[in-house]
Amino acid sequence: MMTPIRVLQVVTHMERGGLESTLMNYYRHIDRERVQFDFLVHRQERAAFDDEIESLGGKLYRLPRLVPWSEGYLAALNHFFDEHPEYKIVHVHQDCLSSVILRAAAQHNIPVRIAHSHSANQDKNLKYPIKLWYKWSIPKYTTNLFACGKDAGDWMFGGAPFQIINNAIDVTAYAYNLAKRQEVRRQLSLENKLTIGHVGRFNQPKNHPFLLDIFAALLRKEPNAVLLLVGGGEDMAKIQTKAHALGIAEHVRFLGVRSDVADLMQAMDVFVFPSLYEGLPVTMVEAQAAGLPCIISDKIPPECILTEGLVDVMPLSASPEIWAEKILAKRAIPRIDRRAEIAAHGFDITTEAVKLQEFYINAYEQNC
Repeated sequence: MMTPIRVLQVVTHMERGGLESTLMNYYRHIDRERVQFDFLVHRQERAAFDDEIESLGGKLYRLPRLVPWSEGYLAALNHFFDEHPEYKIVHVHQDCLSSVILRAAAQHNIPVRIAHSHSANQDKNLKYPIKLWYKWSIPKYTTNLFACGKDAGDWMFGGAPFQIINNAIDVTAYAYNLAKRQEVRRQLSLENKLTIGHVGRFNQPKNHPFLLDIFAALLRKEPNAVLLLVGGGEDMAKIQTKAHALGIAEHVRFLGVRSDVADLMQAMDVFVFPSLYEGLPVTMVEAQAAGLPCIISDKIPPECILTEGLVDVMPLSASPEIWAEKILAKRAIPRIDRRAEIAAHGFDITTEAVKLQEFYINAYEQNC
């Protein structure tokens, strides 16, 4: 049996987020006798996907938190590459700070160095100018630039050419299933309730405060409604407090980080996604694969619309009441199997994993 090419994937940690879920989709579907993934993470605690990674044959290495000016961090990073000369392909998913890892990889003569952009912006906090400074040098240290979509690549790489790697999913796992829908709705006591859904980390880009305003407006028109919020994150407590302040807490269910998102999407009636910015959200691919009517903000790249008549775009400048009216109109769209449409746009993981696998193999053969 041939020895697989081992690709080092560099991430913050392997929790259940969009980036991590996409990476795991590819990992599950590559031929692991030819290409194997190992993971360099920046947290000491174990994360949601760690057990599965190890069961698939992957290795996990841990570094301190990525602080680019920390001598301790840089020493640990360089020590890692000194100790692991076996890696010839490094694939980095650290957004603006990817240049820190890629520079060290270049200094250690790693021949294939990939930066992968998953977002079209960053939070405007005190770290923002620092991140922009590191972002500008990414192309200098790479051999290949990847992005989840055009906006993400344009923003991250400043005009340098890049290749789009679709946030592909297992379309069969998300396909609309009436029996599953009825079962999950019974389990969650959602019978006869208008069920609005959202999947995403509780942080600033996802715009949960506006989502709650929309839902409060909806309740004034349709009191028998429920909002399912799937995900975790630093802003969850703040959003829970706002739900109580609006008097809608008994209608909002905080479901936490889940491994059964495909089933939960079956139970939803309308998916609402009012993000401030995105790369190309994998949750939008999943929702459309489930045949779920979607309402998204005008800040989300239109290339995420993969289906006919299923997705409506609303301006963030529109009032919550107008968003609520759109939800009530959208609930009437019949649920059907949308797998063929998703696959036709290149988001079926069974075909896309083969493409990425062949990229790694060709890059290795040409450079090693």
